Amino acid sequence: MAKKLEEVVTPSTPVLGTRSRKGVWGWIYEWLTTVDHKRIGLIYMTIGIVYLAIGGVQALMMRAQLAAPNNELFTGNLFNQLMTLHGTNMIFFAAMPLLFGLFNYIVPLQIGARDVAFPFMNALSVWLTFFGALLVNICWFFGDAPAAGWFAYVPLGLKTYSPGPGMDFFVLGLQIAGFGTLMGAINFIVTILNMRAPGMTLMRMPLFTWTALISSVLVLFGFPPLTIGLFLYSFERIFGGIFFDPALGGNPIIWQHLFWIFGHPEVYIVILPAFGIISEVMATFSHKRIFGYPTMVVAIVLIGFIGMGVWIHHMFTVGLGSMINSIFAVATMLVGIPTGIKVFNWLFTMWGGKIRFTTPMLFAIGFIPTFVIAGVTGVMLASAPADYQYQDSYFVIAHFHYTLYGGVVFAVVAALYYWFPKFFGRMMHEGLGKWNFWLMFIGFHLTFFPMHFSGIFGMPRRVYTYNEGVGLELFNLLSTIGAYLMGLSVVLLVINIIYGLTKGPSASNDPWGTGRTLEWAIPSPVPEYNFAQTPYVRGLDAWWIEKTEGKGQLQPAEPLGPIHMPSPSILPFIMAFGMFIAGLSLIFHQYYFTILGLGIWGICMIIRSMNHDEGYYIPVEKIRSVEGEGA
Repeated sequence: MAKKLEEVVTPSTPVLGTRSRKGVWGWIYEWLTTVDHKRIGLIYMTIGIVYLAIGGVQALMMRAQLAAPNNELFTGNLFNQLMTLHGTNMIFFAAMPLLFGLFNYIVPLQIGARDVAFPFMNALSVWLTFFGALLVNICWFFGDAPAAGWFAYVPLGLKTYSPGPGMDFFVLGLQIAGFGTLMGAINFIVTILNMRAPGMTLMRMPLFTWTALISSVLVLFGFPPLTIGLFLYSFERIFGGIFFDPALGGNPIIWQHLFWIFGHPEVYIVILPAFGIISEVMATFSHKRIFGYPTMVVAIVLIGFIGMGVWIHHMFTVGLGSMINSIFAVATMLVGIPTGIKVFNWLFTMWGGKIRFTTPMLFAIGFIPTFVIAGVTGVMLASAPADYQYQDSYFVIAHFHYTLYGGVVFAVVAALYYWFPKFFGRMMHEGLGKWNFWLMFIGFHLTFFPMHFSGIFGMPRRVYTYNEGVGLELFNLLSTIGAYLMGLSVVLLVINIIYGLTKGPSASNDPWGTGRTLEWAIPSPVPEYNFAQTPYVRGLDAWWIEKTEGKGQLQPAEPLGPIHMPSPSILPFIMAFGMFIAGLSLIFHQYYFTILGLGIWGICMIIRSMNHDEGYYIPVEKIRSVEGEGA
């Protein structure tokens, strides 16, 4: 049992994230053992930025190869490996961790919670993601990398065509990371549904929190089919099972179903939070409440619901029949209705508002036409007869990147600029941020807009070269120039982050001055306990209500008192490392080490079950020293 509230910690008890250890190793140990949702969010975002850079370098290598016809920089299997790991890193290890990082940091603040529902499981989820990504990417050091595409179509990914261990790294690494993703989604669902502050009804939740909820539900239903498929895949590759290989009686279409039942909801798993980010930024810098809040909530739910049932549009050409193709074509087009509602609501939010063209607002405004283009080409691809012509061409590459890079990355960068002062208590450089935006915006469209035409003119995707004189030279050269402009923009983003961390001006609790949600009511950076007193929420845009009524502070729902916090633990890191050992040894058929890795996991679970976390209390004196004597 946890200690009674009156049994306040002794002065030696660590509070506010401090520990008794000193020095670099002590600092590292703090981060390895943390269960603080804010620190876990920052770890997630760091993972995402690292793999965004790695995936970006892989993309630049591919674009260098395609800059001119008959080029021989990165050819054959190496090009296929770059293409596979670029897609894998960008989708699974850049976009997902960046968004889960934002969920971790921002969602508990927006609902008035002091932590997530399961802090220990939250830490385990981030370290599983870390080690899963590491397992996939260390394949280069073992002489082989996956080359069957991020979608891993069979039989290309099976032993016949991929005899090396590269695909084993892919399959097992994704399974480990996927366990972490599922744990994170369960955590967010329980946190949002059960830990909202008094008065925070579902229809008073910020839109970013709504998108986090629906995205987590999609993970809960979308990731198990992928996990099952990857298990069968690994069983076939490592133990000689027969599930997908048509030469041995397997069915490769089963893998496509299992993958795309996950793969298309995955698009909405990452794009829905992007919609939430744009909604928050638009309202803040238009100086207005988001237009049509109830319809926005309905649109979010509808997009999630419809998005679970349209995976066949990735399989129009496999021969499922005209009736099936027609049903899924209509369902795919239906997604455009709630998406269109959101676009018009963003435009109406800006209409008549006092717009400030800050860096996050520029990225949010740039998001709208970019995603509209993605939607238009998506409807084109939703027509099954037309898809027979577009599929496997660069037209699909253009559409896909307009959706995921133009949608997700633009929104995530807007979020980094928007919430950076809340993360670190410092501001990033606005001038450098605007250069960041224009380079990314121009570079993005210069890269991917010409791909629509190169695809229509017949350039197939997943090829490493093309002939002279077929009309593709200019389009590919423009795409390569644009890609390197985008790379420069990411460099500027990293420079601006470093500037903000080291020299950026101090930020107040509400540095933009027009913040509307609860996170802008508390100090920047956020204290370990988030809220000194759980707030009472009196309506949508709770912080804006208190500001406009002249109170300038949240209404407390409880008296000031000691705050209970969960204890740090090294067990999540050790458990994830054990899973990494098991996965790595399984690839090379070293089953004793596989048993060792799984044993580490099991022992840690036993230790956890036998040692109940009593946590510790932060005394009122410490809270007052952070909040000020008015607390």
